[in-house]
This record gives sequence, structure tokens and C-alpha cells, in this order.
Amino acid sequence: MPAKIIDGFEVEFTGELLEGTEHWGAYVSIFAPSANPMHMTHIYPKRRVSADLTLPDQQSAEAEAERAAAIILKELRS
Repeated sequence: MPAKIIDGFEVEFTGELLEGTEHWGAYVSIFAPSANPMHMTHIYPKRRVSADLTLPDQQSAEAEAERAAAIILKELRS
């Protein structure tokens, strides 16, 4: 599962094969720092970024998840 640190948030984004299909879904999960330096707070549990969006391959799904994560982070910061 690819992950990036963006403005102190740990963002995990992944593409997963949708059950019973040949299509992929894009998923995002976001963690924030906590008072305990050995722990991150799960502020955005892993979920599919769009129920209607299917993608042809894992790379496309991961790219869409990363794009969606940027939008989600922008909303969380405002």
C-alpha cells in the first residue's frame, strides 16, 4: 500500500481489484499525529473514494486515490 507524508498527515492510497470484476477501485486512509509519538490517529478510515468510479488497472486506481486524498486533506485543513 503506497503511503506519503503530506503536511504531517500520513496518507495511504491504494487500488484494489473489485470483487467479481476486472475493474479496480481507488481507496484512501488518512492518519494524523497524536500526543504519543509512537501512535498515529486514524482520522479518515479506509474507504473507496467513489462508488461509481471503476478503473482499468491498479496504477490508475492508485493515481485516482492520490488525487482524491489531496482533495480530502484540503477539506480537513479548512
